[in-house]
Amino acid sequence: MRNAPSNILSRRGFITGSASLAGLAVTGCTTTLELSPEAETSAPSLNPTYQLMYGPMPQERFPIPAVKLDKVPERFWRRQVDYPTTESVGTVVVDTSRFFLFLVQEGGKAMRYGVGLGRAGFEWAGRAEIAWKQAWPKWTPPAEMIQREPDLAKWSAENGGMPPGLSNPLGARALYIFQNGADTLYRVHGSPEYWSIGKAVSSGCVRLMNQDIIDLYGRVPKGSPIIVT
Repeated sequence: MRNAPSNILSRRGFITGSASLAGLAVTGCTTTLELSPEAETSAPSLNPTYQLMYGPMPQERFPIPAVKLDKVPERFWRRQVDYPTTESVGTVVVDTSRFFLFLVQEGGKAMRYGVGLGRAGFEWAGRAEIAWKQAWPKWTPPAEMIQREPDLAKWSAENGGMPPGLSNPLGARALYIFQNGADTLYRVHGSPEYWSIGKAVSSGCVRLMNQDIIDLYGRVPKGSPIIVT
């Protein structure tokens, strides 16, 4: 398994990340899918652990329905894996080439989650930190997006943004990524569109199934390092 890079953000990565901020502002971590749950299937495991892991969460502020596991390839289901790396325990590593997010753990292990990516998910790379966390966040489309999609004006900053809920593009939880004290506009967040995991969709940052982002949110404290490769 490829180790996460331990060097500081390269000049090329810095230029790429900086130049893409305008693109990130345009995408705003929204979700615009042309996929359907029937787009890809894989044989579901009968393991009751996974059925419980991805089952309904009625205790949430907005009750979350169960994931239909036959719509998500099994390799993208949450699991602990071997992950030898020089990165410190607690580091979040997003491997955009393989659609995985790793949370580095002790003993050469990591918790691995499948992710879906959009343009913004590919545009930014480097080292940063999780400066802010939010449960059931609001979503505010940037002005550039509203210009392209006037119907989103009702969710503008002036109108208070889109309230939290199952249809909110940021899902049940969001991790906000800052670099050198500045917001990268890069988000790791939940999504009810579990069939988009493992796929590149039209827009958005890094999305996890709502059950997975809730699990990750509980494991990752504010200030944790994150690396996007």
